[in-house]
Amino acid sequence: MIRTRGLAYRYGAGPQLQFADVDLPQGGTLLLQGRSGAGKSTWLALVAGLRAATGGDLFVAGIQLGTQRGAELDAWRARCIGFLPQKLHLSSALTVADNLALAYFAAGRPRDDAAIAQALAQVGVAELAGRKPHQLSGGQAQRVALARAVLLQPELLLADEPTASLDDEAAADALALLQTSAATCGASLVIATHDQRVVQALAGVPRLQRLDLNANPAQAPGGSDLNQMGTQRPADKR
Repeated sequence: MIRTRGLAYRYGAGPQLQFADVDLPQGGTLLLQGRSGAGKSTWLALVAGLRAATGGDLFVAGIQLGTQRGAELDAWRARCIGFLPQKLHLSSALTVADNLALAYFAAGRPRDDAAIAQALAQVGVAELAGRKPHQLSGGQAQRVALARAVLLQPELLLADEPTASLDDEAAADALALLQTSAATCGASLVIATHDQRVVQALAGVPRLQRLDLNANPAQAPGGSDLNQMGTQRPADKR
């Protein structure tokens, strides 16, 4: 599912971020740990094909990244990668159902309202399909974003700080729902976090893999391509 060898990335003339090798099987779980700036978002962006590595080899969901460009890479990402960003980026102008439908546009597939309804039902928010994002609580919005991430049955689900700003009960619920959603569609799961509650909760996961970036001497800049992944409306495509 994910195989890396000597993976590295350099921002401009800055020091190069070096990442330990990973071999994550299909259906496996990877805990990506590190302080802010350690490179968690950079690693996720590399795996999602949003940035091109400056060193090493990267294989994800059956392809070697770096060999595709443009529309081919976009189509692969839309089919194979589901992403739950820290900033949910639900379009305020669209209903919940229409926000999910953007995933079909990104993948070049026709809209499937039955599948949208099923995805919302699986995360417990079927009744919210006609609401706008401003009518949702924080927890409801996160569930909607998760439904969007798993709608197309991705092979890989990436979650960036999924428990940030949540209290203990909400964090536990969010993490359990994330694991259940990944298992339902048979996806491999990568969770990037610096939250010790997540680390403790995942300690009992069979064959859990860990990638700790705290030892990385280089510092990644703030910001990430990831927060825009799969959220473009048709008018936004140039």
